[in-house]
Order: sequence, then C-alpha cells, then structure tokens
Amino acid sequence: MTLIKIPKSWELPAQEITPEDIYLRRREFLTSTVKFGAAAMAMMHPSSSSLWAAENSTMPTLETTPELIASRFNNFYEFGTEKDQIWKSARKLQTKNWTIEVGGLVKKPMTLDVEALIRKFPEEERVYRLRCVEAWSVVIPWLGFPLRLLIDSLDPLSSARYVKFTTFLLPNIAAGQKKRFWEPWPYTEGLTLEEARHDLTFMATGIYGHPLPAQHGAPIRLVVPWKYGFKNIKSIVRIDFTDEMPATFYTSMSPLEYDFAANVNPDIPYARWHQAFERIPGKEGTEKTLLYNGYSEQVARMYAHDSK
Repeated sequence: MTLIKIPKSWELPAQEITPEDIYLRRREFLTSTVKFGAAAMAMMHPSSSSLWAAENSTMPTLETTPELIASRFNNFYEFGTEKDQIWKSARKLQTKNWTIEVGGLVKKPMTLDVEALIRKFPEEERVYRLRCVEAWSVVIPWLGFPLRLLIDSLDPLSSARYVKFTTFLLPNIAAGQKKRFWEPWPYTEGLTLEEARHDLTFMATGIYGHPLPAQHGAPIRLVVPWKYGFKNIKSIVRIDFTDEMPATFYTSMSPLEYDFAANVNPDIPYARWHQAFERIPGKEGTEKTLLYNGYSEQVARMYAHDSK
C-alpha cells in the first residue's frame, strides 16, 4: 500500500535539510574569519569561538578540523567540555534496557520501557530548524513521535500544569558530572503542559534515518523547535508532572541569564550571545533570526500575554 504524506504547515522542504556531515561539524563555523560584527563577537562565550563552512559552500575556504574529527564534535557536558572527545566518551552510556520513571501529578506512577515505548507509537519524521543560543542554526530530520501522545497515555491529573524532564546521573561514566561537581546535576528541563502537548513538541528516537547515537541523546530526547537548543534535553530517564514551575539546570545555575521559557527571540539578547542574527552552516554571512525560530504562526498564541 502506498503511503501518501500530506505536508503540514510547519514542515520544511527536503532541500532545506542540513546534510548530516554539516550538522555534525556545526561547531567549526565559529572559527571563520567572516565577521559577525564586533559587538556580537564580543558577547560570544569563549568556548564557542568558531565559525565553519561546508565543503563546496559559498563561504571562503577555511582551515577546518579534519573531517573525521570535525564530524565528531558535539556538546554533551555530562561527558566533558572537549567537544572532539564527546563522541568517544558518550560511548560509555549503555542505552539497552533504558527506562523512564513517571511520577508527580499522575494517576498512576509507572516505569516505561523505552524500547516498548518506541514500538507503541507510529514513527514520524519531523524536519525542524534547530536554533542554538550560541547563534547558529541548522535543519534536521528527526524520527520519533509527538510528546502529546505519550502525555495522553500517562493520564496526568487535572492539577498538573508543567512537565519536568530529567536525564541520567552517572558520574562514574559521565566524567563531566564528577569534574563539574558544582553544577546542579542531573540535567533537568521543563515545559508548561500546554507547550508539552503542542503538536510541534517531539520525542526524538532517531536522526537522519537512523537511531540516535549516544552523543545526540540516545535513546530518547526532547525536541522543541521554537525554543533554544538547551531546552531539548537528552537521554531522558524521568518525567514528572507538577503544579509549579520546575527548576531547570540553567535557571538553577544562572537565573539572571536563562529564563524558563527560552523562546527564540531576535529582539532579546540572551545569556552572553547576540540573537538578532545567526550563522547558517554552509552559507556565507548571516541571516536574521526569526521569532520563535520561524514557528510563530503555530506557537505565538501561547505567548500572547508576553506582548501586552
């Protein structure tokens, strides 16, 4: 039987998908000699000082990290800050028999087997923009299912207003949790229940047509395309429903720089980074950042009170 796919309003055309090798080398773009503007560069975090270009792009020829190394760059602070080592360090994370504990304001607390969970819901591909707070963006095809399907199956209480997500705490294998002991491990994130049940909010179990590798948050992670990338928590081990806004990793560590909503907004400088423009891997120069990362039509109604 032929499956006919009807595109949704938020879907991006296939030609806009960032090639996988480019996405994996995204950190290189911060080392380019192309100028982003002196003021913007001054606000950038020292650890994010790179600018990169894809092979055959229109950007100037740059001295880049060899492909084998560059394709393994990734941020996953549980495994350290050396980006070219994360892909190896993250291999220590064993994802077989992975489970998620469900608790808080839910009728029946339970333990979910992730392999069974993946089989439970029909797999979808979602092609989304991903906008990092460090002022770069890519387009990625994810595999997974809408979070609202999971929420509906968990049957939260009517008093629940928020959803809190927690990742693993394994300092014996995740050296970053041991060395960066002052930080509020384990990593946590949260959404309002309305945001969590929005059609765009996605639980990803795969990327570029294959299962998530460890450095991308295997075996299951959150994808919320209108928010900055740090909201997209990896390797989830616990979900709690609450009636109060939960503390998250970054709001606990630096509340003056990070807010709970973390919606992409070009008019608001965020943390240490200028947000009006962003760099697109494989393209020359910069592009204007779109409100809500280009998903304003779908999500703006949830934040109508913010503009009043």
